[in-house]
Amino acid sequence: MTGMQILFLITSAVVLFSSIMSVTAKRMIHSALWFVLALLGVAVVFAMLEASFFAVVQVLVYVGAIAILIIFATMLTRRALEDKGDQFNRATLVTLVIVSIIFAGLVVSLKSWAPLQNLTSPLSAEQLNVGVLGLALTAPDGFTLPFEVTSILLLAALIGAIYVAYERKEKKK
Repeated sequence: MTGMQILFLITSAVVLFSSIMSVTAKRMIHSALWFVLALLGVAVVFAMLEASFFAVVQVLVYVGAIAILIIFATMLTRRALEDKGDQFNRATLVTLVIVSIIFAGLVVSLKSWAPLQNLTSPLSAEQLNVGVLGLALTAPDGFTLPFEVTSILLLAALIGAIYVAYERKEKKK
């Protein structure tokens, strides 16, 4: 095994563990922090694939914006931050069986899929050029509109969280 494969296995184990902890954490703020770790692990996978732009975007957009927005929304709304009930119910075992069967079917179907059997070819110098991607993201006929819509969506979510927190203060007075 090469060092890169070992690093990938460690990273995938961390992402898988933090994803499970994000779903099963008793406190909502702990769940959000585990989610941030899972997103950082995905950025590491992008970096290992030599997709540096996507690794930086993953850190800036998802970890830096969305995950922090979730943490702020959790803290600002002051909802019940600790779940007092059971984390598992009667449907948990049935759900695990169904998910395991679907996952096994997915693995079998992907292993038998012919295009996945071929090895990937290295990217050409033109494909590695981040400048071309940057121009595509900022050109008026490129991807400027989705980035602007995303920024407006994040701003609206932050304003909504502040409004909900402010409204609860008013009711207490």
